[in-house]
Amino acid sequence: MLTLSPPWLTFDLGQPMQILSFAPHNGGLVEARRILWREVRNADLSEDLDAIAWLEAQLEDRGATDAVCFLTSRRLDAHRSATATEDGVTATAVVTAGLSNAERIGTRLPQTWMQPKEWGTINIALRLSCPLGQTALIEALSLVAEARTAAVLEARTELPTGRATGTGTDCIAVAAPKGCAAFAGKHTAAGHALGRAVYEATLAAVKDWQRDAEGW
Repeated sequence: MLTLSPPWLTFDLGQPMQILSFAPHNGGLVEARRILWREVRNADLSEDLDAIAWLEAQLEDRGATDAVCFLTSRRLDAHRSATATEDGVTATAVVTAGLSNAERIGTRLPQTWMQPKEWGTINIALRLSCPLGQTALIEALSLVAEARTAAVLEARTELPTGRATGTGTDCIAVAAPKGCAAFAGKHTAAGHALGRAVYEATLAAVKDWQRDAEGW
């Protein structure tokens, strides 16, 4: 279940699950029931701000330090979600996306090359209905990254270094019940479902950002 209460977006997984992520709060492999987004404005993030400590304090005030949490300056009402089911396995993806700090993999642009009204990043939370072992959870995270990249390439954001493949601050969290399944590749129901859900939600979120950016 998704709940939008700015400056927070909450993805309630329905039960405690193992979550693998590189989120700025509770990253790594943890057990949690919620994945959160905290929206910030560019002006909130001064150069001397310890953003991780600031985010932790915000979560303490909310009573949510147990959650995995993303940080973004993309409008949270611009989030997009998609669900796909394959052979009884359901994947639900929730995405916020902005490409003002877009990069092409293997290259790096000066941070001053664009002066955006709104910095963005691509934050993706994925919930799978099927139990997975840790190895399969890692494989699922890699497929989320692949689906994200495919969607960003499809959106055709051109940079001085070539077509964008993501941003410099993308983040992914994958949640699934604990289990012993060893694989979650593209030949599996889980890999098929998550690939479709993540691709569809990411492409929709990126295209929305592109339309917004045309007016800046």
